[in-house]
Amino acid sequence: MFLNNNNYNSFLYDPSISRFSGSPLGAGGLKVGIVGGAGYTGGELIRLLINHPAVELSFVHSKSNAGKYLYEIHSDLLGETNLKFAGGEVSAKPGTSEGSIDVIFLCLGHGDARKFLEQEEEKLGGIKIIDLSHDFRLAKNSAFNNRNFVYGLPELNKEEIKTANNIANPGCFATAIQLGLLPLAKTGLLRDIYTTGITGSTGAGQSLSATTHFSWRANNISAYKTLNHQHLHEIGESIAKLQPEQKVDLSFVPWRGDFTRGIFISSQINCDKPFEEITQLYKDFYTDAPFTHVSDEPIFLKQVVNTNKCIIQLEKVGSKLVIHSIIDNLLKGASGQAVQNMNLMFGLEESTGLNLKANYF
Repeated sequence: MFLNNNNYNSFLYDPSISRFSGSPLGAGGLKVGIVGGAGYTGGELIRLLINHPAVELSFVHSKSNAGKYLYEIHSDLLGETNLKFAGGEVSAKPGTSEGSIDVIFLCLGHGDARKFLEQEEEKLGGIKIIDLSHDFRLAKNSAFNNRNFVYGLPELNKEEIKTANNIANPGCFATAIQLGLLPLAKTGLLRDIYTTGITGSTGAGQSLSATTHFSWRANNISAYKTLNHQHLHEIGESIAKLQPEQKVDLSFVPWRGDFTRGIFISSQINCDKPFEEITQLYKDFYTDAPFTHVSDEPIFLKQVVNTNKCIIQLEKVGSKLVIHSIIDNLLKGASGQAVQNMNLMFGLEESTGLNLKANYF
């Protein structure tokens, strides 16, 4: 439940909003909340969770939109749900009884997730947290109060995620780049890496800036944060986990694209191994990964937009190996991966609620 204070309104879980019952997790399934539900990642989470067969979306929190229907902010949800945004202090006991919350997704700005936990930790008790900001991704930041955050890249840390109480969801560029490189790191083949990547405008969030206006973004492209993107640190930690004895230098140039969603990455390394051997290495590595696939044909962004997939293509000319990887920045790069992590944490089939149709045409 939610308790009143000077900053928030009160909100109580309403069991009448349930769309599902009889889940393997009990009547109504998991009780789930979202804090920061007005932005792009929050909106995508709502869309996924209201259709998830084992989830009861108990609340969506937004201080700036408290009392409004979700569809007043996310207009495509008209007819899908009558939930209103809560704006209260988050306080609920963990468990499966009516009114309790099992897991909360934090879709707050970078730095705000830590502030939220500092303010609300005593009221949250043992509620599990999945944080979509960068606040807890790095090892030096992963321990906070009595919480220890596991880096939530299932293709790397699936077993740790299954037993985790707190997840730090990876960044969007970090996800796409890492999935293209992990099989090579596992076999110690990474040295110098040269990577470029282009992302859609939703990667910048909803806050207005000069580079998010349609008149600037349309028919335009630009580089930004050249060689200095914030996701480089989490990528480096993941590579070091698989390849600890060899230093790796990753040079990354990100680009802003004139489309709304999706990421296309191309990474280049020197590699003397035969192409067929490398291809099999990738396919073997991702055998048990339901959302990451290796294509023998050229790939393109529309294959993954609106899905939780990552598709990888390899090309080799002489000793130069190029690894292309594509994802939807809001799904596999954010909200979809967060739900994937939730599924693993609570013993559900990993792909539950995530069999989505690509916007292919």
